[in-house]
This record gives sequence, structure tokens and C-alpha cells, in this order.
Amino acid sequence: MKTAARAGAVVILLTSLSAAGPLGRPADGPRRVTGVAFTPERPCHGHAAADFDGDGRSDHAIGAPYATVAGRVRAGTVAVSYGGHVGRLSMPVPGRGAGFGATLVTGDFNGDHCDDLAVGVPDQDPPRPGADGTGVVSLYYGSPRGLRPGRVLGVRDLRRTPGGDRFGTALEAGDLDGDGRDDLVVGAPGLSGGGGVAVYTHGLRTARLITQHTSWVGQRTSETDGFGSALAIGDFGGGHDRDLAVGAPGDGDEASGAVTVLDPAAHRSRRITQDSVGVRGVPERYDRFGTAVAAVDVDRDGVDELAVGAPGEDQTRIPENYAAGAVHVLHASGRDDVWTLRRAGGYDRFGTTLAAADLNGDGTDDLVASATGRAAVQVLTGHRGRGLSRGPLITSPAGRTSQFGWTLAARGRDLYVGAPGAGGFGGTVYRVRGRTRTPVQSGSNGELLGYAVV
Repeated sequence: MKTAARAGAVVILLTSLSAAGPLGRPADGPRRVTGVAFTPERPCHGHAAADFDGDGRSDHAIGAPYATVAGRVRAGTVAVSYGGHVGRLSMPVPGRGAGFGATLVTGDFNGDHCDDLAVGVPDQDPPRPGADGTGVVSLYYGSPRGLRPGRVLGVRDLRRTPGGDRFGTALEAGDLDGDGRDDLVVGAPGLSGGGGVAVYTHGLRTARLITQHTSWVGQRTSETDGFGSALAIGDFGGGHDRDLAVGAPGDGDEASGAVTVLDPAAHRSRRITQDSVGVRGVPERYDRFGTAVAAVDVDRDGVDELAVGAPGEDQTRIPENYAAGAVHVLHASGRDDVWTLRRAGGYDRFGTTLAAADLNGDGTDDLVASATGRAAVQVLTGHRGRGLSRGPLITSPAGRTSQFGWTLAARGRDLYVGAPGAGGFGGTVYRVRGRTRTPVQSGSNGELLGYAVV
């Protein structure tokens, strides 16, 4: 699975359709990122997913962004499990309300075969009291001794003046430039002008900002678009290039939503809404199409489908939380399969979170979609040559207010489901296999453990 200036030593407390479009040179070209680089002690040799210490076994990281650290409320921590040993990461100088651990992603950013961890801190450093945070991303490099502190990334890497950018709201990792190392994409939906994404390549030494104003993207914008709220990397057009899907759930009339698929190498882009040819439905207020995006090959043809969550679909009353929700699965052929929970008048918010997984081990991707209003997760099973069929609906053992499905992570045939509202908002993460739900870690004191999981 798949996340400047040095902020200081990290405290370790033991206890995710390329198409022709306008071409041109980007207005915001790549920038060289300076800072303190991490040199690994020796290469790792592990082959498991999210293996931070190179021992061949999968590790886990779980965000608790509301945890109190050193007396600072909602500073946030990340619980890291190396086998049976659990430690906690936090900022060296915890910021009140920073939300450290709100987003997480793993990738091998320095090419040493140890997975590294990027931690989103989107509420760090608000420009004024009550404003959205500027946000940063903290890097931790894997090593045989576990995660070690790296750089802190932020909007200054992009030569932008910090504001209420919420840098780090979304994170994705994958090899966009073909150098064999994972690149890092960071969403900043609060960036002035409607949001943006930062693409870090070449071992994260080069940063490029892409916005709707970038010349080869060329979209009209409003400040509330939220471009960069969701991210997914995949081959959506079948051209073997790696594409980047960017959700903008606030785009369009009254937050009907949009997704833009970018080919950063070829400087091509395509904007997709429910008005686009081949996409079913019509854009309606508060659909929030693009709240979640995922790359998933549900028919095993070697080309990724683009899954898009629209949790505000079929809204029945105000506020927008009262909506059934829907998931669109967009194929390169132009077909759009739409999935719902088949429940009239439901307030499910189906499509809040999406994840690709192979839960039955048949080599074909399944799609998992959460319905946080129902505290449930729907498995849509992939079939070679046929696509998706409806699989099991997994409900929360902790009740309707648990936010079961707020975050999803797949590890082999296991699905990890975050329920940050469980246990009085202490939060719990469950391992799901089939219909069996096993709690693996719980938080306390309203820390929202399980808000992010890798």
C-alpha cells in the first residue's frame, strides 16, 4: 500500500485516463527542494507491503490526529507497529490543533528497499486564529532500525506564501517519472485559487506545483473547488503512462464536484464531471463527485478503472450529510458503472472512502467503498473479463456513530478499516477477513485513532 527546512529531531514515544488536452509548458515549473537528506545505513531487503524495517514482514501505521501531546490538544500522533512492538511518532514541537497523522502514505522514496512513511499535518500553522492550517508533510525514512526522521515538506518548496492551504490533506505515492523510486503527491485543497497538488520526484528532490491554472490544465476555478482533496495514481488510459487523478469535490455549481486526470509527463489533462460524455447521472448540488478516487483493475485487462466517490448523491435534505451516496467506476472504453447501497432514503454517504484490494486472492482487484453514515463497508468483487459484482456488506461492531470505514487499507487478503468514532471517539482499527472483524488497536481520550491507516 501506499505520503524545506528541517523542523528538528522527531520524538519517538515507545509505548492512490490520459486523454488529449491542451498542451503547453506549466506555469509553475519544477523547483529544487533543499533540506536535510537522509542517507540509509544499509539497504533493506524486505519484500512485504509497508515494511519499514526491511525484515520481510508488513508493518502498520495508524493516525490519531486528535491525540494530546505534551499538553497540546489535537496535536496528533501516529502509532507504528513493527510486528509486536508499537511506538508513537509525533512532531518535535507538537502544535496545538495541528492534526499530525490525519493522512498517511507509504512508498520507497529513496530506493533503499525499505518503505518510508509520509505523514500529513494539514492543520499545522494556521495564518491566524480560527483559520485553516497552512499544513506540512513530515517524512520518515525506513531503515533496518525502523523509521528515522527526514525532511518536512511544505508550500515554501513551491515558492508559495503560506496561507490556509491545508497542505497534506491528501497523499499518494507511485513512480510517476519512471526512475524506479516512488514519487510523492501532496494535495493542498485550500491553496489560493481553488487548490493544487505538489508532485515530488527524483527522490523527492524536485517539486512541481500543478493547479487548475497550470497552462496545460487550463480550467476555470473558484476558491471553494478543493482541487487536491483526493488523489490516485494509475494507468487509466492504457498507454502505460502513470496518470494522476485529482478530486475537486467543491468544483461546479454548488459543489457538484469534478475529477481531473493528469498525465504529468505528457502535459495532458481531462476534466470529468457527471456532465461528461459516458458518465451517468447529472451534476447536482452537494453531490461532491470526487470526494474519493481510486485506481482499480476490476476486470484484469491491465488497464485501471477510475473509481470515483460521490457521497452527496441523492441528497434528501439539508445539510449535505443527509445523502445516500454513489460510486462511479469509469472504464477506459467510456463505460460508467454506478453502484449504490440499494436503500431508499438512506443517509449512508456511500463513496466517502475507496480502496483497491484483492480480498479473495484471485489476482483481480476488488473495490471497497465505505458508507460512513451507515457505519458500513461494501465489497465489490472483481472478475477477470467481467468486472464487478456485489460482495458482502460489512457493518461496524461499534455502532452507527463509529465512523466505521472512514479510512481503508488493504494488506493481502486482509482489509483494515478505521473507525475513529468508536469507543467515545478514541477510535479503533479493525482487521476484516471475509465477514470476521477483529479489533487490532484502539485509542483513548478522543484521539480519533484510525483516522488514517496504512
